[in-house]
Amino acid sequence: MKTLHWHNLLKIIDGELLPEPPAAFIIDSPWLPGWYGISALNYYSSEKLWLEANLHAERTFPDVMFMPGFWSEFAMCTEPSAFGARMIWTEKELPHAETIINDISGVNSIKDPNPKTDGLLPFIIQRLVNCQTEIQKAGYEIKFAIARGPLNIASFLMGSTELMMAMMMDPDNTHKLLEKITRFTISWLEYQKEKFPSIDGILILDDIVGFVGDDECRAFALPYLKRIFSSFNARVNFFHNDAQGIISTPYLKDIGVNIFNFSFEHSLQEIRDLAGGDITLMGNLPPRDVLATGTPEQVCEGTLKMYRSIKDKSHILWSVGGGMPPGVSTENIRAFTRALRNGL
Repeated sequence: MKTLHWHNLLKIIDGELLPEPPAAFIIDSPWLPGWYGISALNYYSSEKLWLEANLHAERTFPDVMFMPGFWSEFAMCTEPSAFGARMIWTEKELPHAETIINDISGVNSIKDPNPKTDGLLPFIIQRLVNCQTEIQKAGYEIKFAIARGPLNIASFLMGSTELMMAMMMDPDNTHKLLEKITRFTISWLEYQKEKFPSIDGILILDDIVGFVGDDECRAFALPYLKRIFSSFNARVNFFHNDAQGIISTPYLKDIGVNIFNFSFEHSLQEIRDLAGGDITLMGNLPPRDVLATGTPEQVCEGTLKMYRSIKDKSHILWSVGGGMPPGVSTENIRAFTRALRNGL
């Protein structure tokens, strides 16, 4: 992130209102390659193109906070690769990882990964090492350690339906799997921090938390997320869950979260009432149906409606309800930021 944006982010977390409403987006491989005009495969395989695409986004929209900023990733293959999952790559589509167990009874066959040596993780780190000088010369720092959450990773390793069944039918082995994933995740975050001391934020993405009930959330999500967000004493603890579902929202403070990116299906005021006034909310324009496929005029209208939907505008990063989706144009992002300025 740009140093100024990082300092502004900390001010927002502390409840300070900035002179202009802050626009912020999660950007990664679903959006960047297409927007930059390259294939997904080129984006993943060429650190030069990866760096150029990220720098071009930062320079095209200098007033937008891009989070986490210079995200070194291989989409949903990142964490499963460390567990030995087979990865499927195509030129233009996002890659995906195949499951490694058919049901929860196979949990004992899963070995604990080493983030320093296993799967794609060494390539993620080396990409940042190789590009760090250029990133810093351009005025940016690596500020976030990033991982998918334990339920999300578990769903990649065995399938979402199988995971949901396992929670009900075999909770002991489900906890064994989540314990294994949590140990891995903590070591992965700590290793990122070790390699890049400028890191002072943790970003965890876990949409599966949005698909469980309250009892399952408290049993299978909260204790593990709380440990993960305590991996090191980060100034920013950023949680992304843009699935429909607000079960986890009242527990965010207990987990240690201070920024929450959530589904556009829930209003800012609804999430504010559930999360409390100290959690910074990031959202919640519909990402696909408005920002990606809407006209600039529709984006302006939707952004103003979002901005006016909540009276207290502290602790808010104005964004979409999720990450930046494929197909969002430069014109629509500019319409979004212009509407925010006009809404003052």
